[in-house]
Order: sequence, then structure tokens, then C-alpha cells
Amino acid sequence: MSSDHATTSTHGLSRALLLLLAVVAGFMVSNIYYGQPLLERMGTGLGLSVASIGWIVASSQAGYLLGLVLLVPLGDLVNRRILICVQVAASAVGAGAVALASSQTTLLLAFAVLGLASSVVQTMVAYTATSSPPDQRGGNIGTVTAGVVSGLILARTVAGGMTELWGWRSVYVFAAVAAVILSLSVLRALPREHAVRSQAQYWRAVSSVAVLTRRNPVFRTRALITMLLFASFGVLWSGMSLLLSGPAWNLPPGVIGLFGLAGLVGILAASKAGAAADRGWGQRVTGISLAALLGSWLALSLGSWSLLWFIAGIVVLDAAVQAVHVTSQTMIVAGAEESASSIIGSYMVFYSVGSAVGAAAVAPVFDACGWTGASVLGAVFALLALAVWWTDRRRGPKKPADARLVRSTQPAGAE
Repeated sequence: MSSDHATTSTHGLSRALLLLLAVVAGFMVSNIYYGQPLLERMGTGLGLSVASIGWIVASSQAGYLLGLVLLVPLGDLVNRRILICVQVAASAVGAGAVALASSQTTLLLAFAVLGLASSVVQTMVAYTATSSPPDQRGGNIGTVTAGVVSGLILARTVAGGMTELWGWRSVYVFAAVAAVILSLSVLRALPREHAVRSQAQYWRAVSSVAVLTRRNPVFRTRALITMLLFASFGVLWSGMSLLLSGPAWNLPPGVIGLFGLAGLVGILAASKAGAAADRGWGQRVTGISLAALLGSWLALSLGSWSLLWFIAGIVVLDAAVQAVHVTSQTMIVAGAEESASSIIGSYMVFYSVGSAVGAAAVAPVFDACGWTGASVLGAVFALLALAVWWTDRRRGPKKPADARLVRSTQPAGAE
């Protein structure tokens, strides 16, 4: 570990710097979600078919997943300050390209670049973990995650409002300008680093998702829980519009977008869960939160006839998901802070897969069985996550040394 990292970890992050990281993370994750309520407008503006519109979201998600695998692990090998600044600046290029796109091909490529650059969110989470002393790490990760939750939820509302006023391209002009300003702010605010790791370790860092899954029981359990957790999450947020725009309620898209504001409670949950993990209560928080996630689907299942119960379910589900998410990130980097980028990037691969599975599964289930069937699907994912946690608890605690396998040159069990 470099001397700069050691110094930062000892003294921790200032509140101002932590707030800046949360704001930047919120803006960067918004890049992935701005387009969701704008797909119809984009398609009409560029003359795209309905089938082609679906590839817009897929291209940004594919770019983001590629960034998790190829770019986020670089944070363990190069100057994180420069890496974060470059990625944020690159998102300005991607957003600008989206705003100027005149064909399907250029639009898809631009969204792929934007998604690739926006994976910087996880580089910042890893930077936060590395730069925080152990007794503050969970709380600090929770603060940055709160910024991510805010961006994820507010992106759709902001994009919809700007599109109504100035057209969909204005959203990406705004995103490009914001990225330039934030890149300069990060370059100025983050402390300088000098020592970096050997470039020869890059492919080992890239392959860490396979190494960790195979050898590290702490990571493997948390990754599996996360995949199921966000599959349940994806069922709600991808299936919600099917319920609310359907015969039961016939709500317009603008009103449906406002339901996302109920998820802002997740911000508080993220912060509190991180602080609890710092006190060694991570497993307890996980169990309680997963039980709450399962219970939330009971309230959500009543959404066909009661919007109040539906909103209550959103609040509980989002709070539970964010609590488990922050707790898991805190636990998997404990004892392996210098490999935090590789670990967080690998963990987020499971997040992406889970979100995609939930989103892909809910439409055919809703078509066949309605919202009741979709609610059962979400509850099944939650129940499976709870079962994984329960099974892991019965096996007893894992050795902290296991978390360092990502950077170890020794075979599994050598320690």
C-alpha cells in the first residue's frame, strides 16, 4: 500500500470530500438511468422501431458491465485520483455523443461509452473503502451509496422534466456539462498519490471475479445474496410500470416516475447500515433486512387495489436492499483494502446480473399471471437470499484472512 493511501486511511476522509464523492457518484449513476423514461421520445426522434429501442438500455448496461470488469480493477494498480477524473471526463464525452447522435448505430455506441465511463461509481466506492479507517468505513461507504441511491431514483424524474421542457437531447447536454465540472472538482479535491502497483497484476485483478467466487467464502456468500437481492429489486422497478400503467390504475408515465421518490428512504437505510456494520453487526443487519425485504412483497402484492400499501412496500423494499448492499460491501473489503477496486468491481458484476435477471423475468410472468405472479416472483428471490444468509450463518464465521485471496499469490488454504 502506498504511503499516500496509508496516510489517508489513518486520518479518514473529510466530510467535504465525502460529500463530493457522494455527489459525483450520484451524477455518474444517473447516466445509466436517464434514458429509461425517454426511450419512446428517442425512438420517435431517430425513427427507430420498437424492437430497436430496447437495445438502447442494453448498450449502456453492457458498457457498464464491461467497465466493472476492465476499468474498476485498475483502481488497485494506478493512481485512483487520475483514474476517477479520467472516467468522469470520459462520461462527458459519452453524454455529448448521445446528445449529438443522429442514427441508431451512433446512439448505441455513445450509450456504450457512457455506460463504460459511468462504472467510475464503483471506483469511488473502492476509493472510499481504502481511504477510510476501519471504524468509519461502513458509514463512509453508506454516505457514498446514499449519493448513488439519490442519483438512481432522481435520474428518471429529472430526465422526464427536462425532456418535457427542452427535448430529450437536453438531458445529455446537462449530463456532459455536469461531468466536466465534476471532473475538475475531483481533480482539485482528491489528495495526490504517487506510488502505484505493478501493471503486471492487471489481468490478475481482472480475473478476480472468478478467483474470489471460487476461493473466498465471504465474497461468494455476499455475491450470491446480492444477485438474488437485486433480482428482487429488479422485479419491482421493471414491473412497476406494467402495473401502474395497466387497467388497474391507468397512470401516465410522469406520475409513475414520482413513485420512485418513495425509494429515497433507502438513503437513510444505507447510512445507518454502514454504521452498524462498523460496529460488527453486519450479519444481524443482513438477516433483519432480508426478512423485511420478504415482508415488503406482501404489501406490494396489494398494489392492484391499494396504492398506499404499494408505496409502503416500495419504502420497505428499497430500505432493505440498500441496507444489505452497504453491509455486504463493507464486509467484503475488510482486511483487503488495497484490493478494494478488484473486490468491489467483482461484487458489482453479481449486482448487474441480478438486476438483469429480475428485469427480464418480470415481464413474461406479469403477462401470464398478472401483478400477483410478479409479486410471488419477487418474494421468491427474497426468500432465496434469506435462505443463503441463514445457511451461511449456520456454518459459523469465516476467517478474515480469506478476504485477501484476491491479491494472494498462494493457493487457497495456504494461509
